[in-house]
Amino acid sequence: MFGLKRLVPHACSIRASLTMQLSVYEDKFLVFPSQHLAQLTSNRFLDIYQGWCFRLRLIFSGVCSLEIKQPLRKSALGYEINRGYFADMSELKQHGGKIAAANKILIPAMAAVKFPEFEVSYSDGKTLKLPIKSDVNVIEGNSSPSGLPMATLLCLSFRANSQAMIDSWSASFLNAFSSSNNVQLYEVSFIDSWFLCRNPIKKLLLRLMRKSSGNAQNDSLQRQIVYSFGDHYYFRKELKILNLLTGYVFLVDKLGRIRWQGFGLATQEEVSSLLSCASLLLEEK
Repeated sequence: MFGLKRLVPHACSIRASLTMQLSVYEDKFLVFPSQHLAQLTSNRFLDIYQGWCFRLRLIFSGVCSLEIKQPLRKSALGYEINRGYFADMSELKQHGGKIAAANKILIPAMAAVKFPEFEVSYSDGKTLKLPIKSDVNVIEGNSSPSGLPMATLLCLSFRANSQAMIDSWSASFLNAFSSSNNVQLYEVSFIDSWFLCRNPIKKLLLRLMRKSSGNAQNDSLQRQIVYSFGDHYYFRKELKILNLLTGYVFLVDKLGRIRWQGFGLATQEEVSSLLSCASLLLEEK
C-alpha cells in the first residue's frame, strides 16, 4: 500500500511531462505545418494561374489549340504574362501597329548596334544564319551567297496579321532594287509554338509552305521567305520587340549592324526614307 502511494505522484509527474511534450509536438506538427502548407498551396495556385494565363495568351495570339510550350525561365515567363495579348491588341487599335515612326536618316555606323544572329529555315529544309555578314555563314552544307550583300532588309513577322504591314515595305524595296546584286531581302516568319517546332510537324509545315510558295523571278533581287522556329524571347528582348501583332523592318549593313528600322504599315515618306538609306549603304566603302 505504501509503495502504491509512492507511485501515484510519480505517475502524475510522468503524465504532466508527456502532456507538455505532446503540446509542443502539436505546435510543431499541426500549427506550423498547416501555415506552411497554406503558403505552399497559395504559391502553387499562383504558379498554375500564371501558367494558364500564359497559355491562354498563346491561344488568342494565333495558336489554334491548347498546346504546351517549352518552359521559360521565371524572368521570361513574368515578362510574357505582364505584357499580355490584350496589351498588344490595345496598342494595335490605338495606332494600327505603328508603334514608332521609322528612321528618317541612316543611323551612323559608329552608333549602330549589331543585329542579333539567329537561325532560319527555307521551305526545302535548308538552314541559314542571319544576318549575312561573312562568307562562312551558311550551315548544313549550303553554299554561301555570291558576294557579301552591302544592304539587307530583314522583315520580321510574329503573327500572320502583320503580313500586310511587311508587304507595304518589301514590295517597294523589290521594285527599287530588282536588278541589284548587292542587296538582299528576307521575310522571316517566327514560329514559337512548341507543337509546331517538333521535328515531324516542322517538316510537314515546311513542305506545305514549299507548295504554296515559289513564283520564280528573273530579277537579281528576290523575296526570300524563311522561317525561324523556337522560343524567341531573348531575341525579341535584344531588339526591344514587345508587340507581336505588328511588323518590324530592319535595314542591315554588310557588317550586320542596324542602320535603319521601321514598324507597322509603311507610309510613302517612310518608304522614300528606306530606299534612300539603302542607296547610301550601297555607296559605303
